[in-house]
Amino acid sequence: MARIAGVNIPENKHVEISLTHIFGIGRKTAQNICLDLKIDYTRKISDLSEDEIESIRNAVSTYVVEGDLRRNISTNIKRLQDLASYRGIRHRRKLPTRGQNTKNNARTRKGPKKPMRG
Repeated sequence: MARIAGVNIPENKHVEISLTHIFGIGRKTAQNICLDLKIDYTRKISDLSEDEIESIRNAVSTYVVEGDLRRNISTNIKRLQDLASYRGIRHRRKLPTRGQNTKNNARTRKGPKKPMRG
């Protein structure tokens, strides 16, 4: 298995899909990395040479990914909670923060439905 940014990349998948296993890299970013390196992103990781994998490692290292990105996100959420902003309060209560309706949906954030008493 190829190891890029501390993540084991599956070798039986296309380069574009394999790179999306890294937190912070989506399909478009993976395609852009392949285009910059002139690697066909429909090739499989197992077909790449060691030099190409090393160039992908260098290209991925220019992005904020994995642990650093997770840390940035958690500090941003913590900052909002410390400021007691509306979004921070919604995060603290584990409710949707972007204006979604909570009367009927948002069960994954609110938890299982509570039975009515009475």
